[in-house]
Amino acid sequence: MFSYTKNEIRDLIIAFIVITIAFAVSNVGLSIYGFISILPIVMVGVGVGFMYRELGHKYVAMKYGYMAEFKMYPIGLLIALATAFIGWVFAAAGAVKIHADNISEEITGKISVAGPMANMSLAIIFLLIAALVYPYTAYSRLFELTYLISTVGFSVNSFLAAFNLFPVYTLDGLNVIKWNKGVWFITFVLAITMMLLSIFIGAENMVRLIVDLV
Repeated sequence: MFSYTKNEIRDLIIAFIVITIAFAVSNVGLSIYGFISILPIVMVGVGVGFMYRELGHKYVAMKYGYMAEFKMYPIGLLIALATAFIGWVFAAAGAVKIHADNISEEITGKISVAGPMANMSLAIIFLLIAALVYPYTAYSRLFELTYLISTVGFSVNSFLAAFNLFPVYTLDGLNVIKWNKGVWFITFVLAITMMLLSIFIGAENMVRLIVDLV
């Protein structure tokens, strides 16, 4: 059973709000109308991905009998907001801290890789949902909104997975590569591929391709 401290809930809410705003700004820039329009869409795509990622970390940590708590990085959140204005979000909002005196690199690596894998799986789910509702978007505002949320969800979660797998301090990739270079390489390549597809082909075109193939 998941349990959260008051500080963890506070950090999760703050990080969620800041990252949502950052991704919204990165999409529309300084347009107030554009920001208001896209904010609810980004909120769902980012919010679900952010929470699912952290739950992934906590689930694996608890599976091994460890307590894990999300801690936001105030500097990371400020950097996320600042970089949003150039169209690219440096999304180092925080990390799950494991409360343990002695923990192996293997367990740390498995806990760390759970987050990006959660984002990748969620990105694929969003893409499939978008493909399912796409043929009906012309007939229903609800389907159109679901399609928009799902395409944004695919792009955002692909980015979050790839970004967090870079092997640098504070990101999951460093713990994963210390544990198992093969696992890191496979997950990193998959995440980068998904992110590049979302950037250069676009989620919308990928959905159309899936629909045409089916």
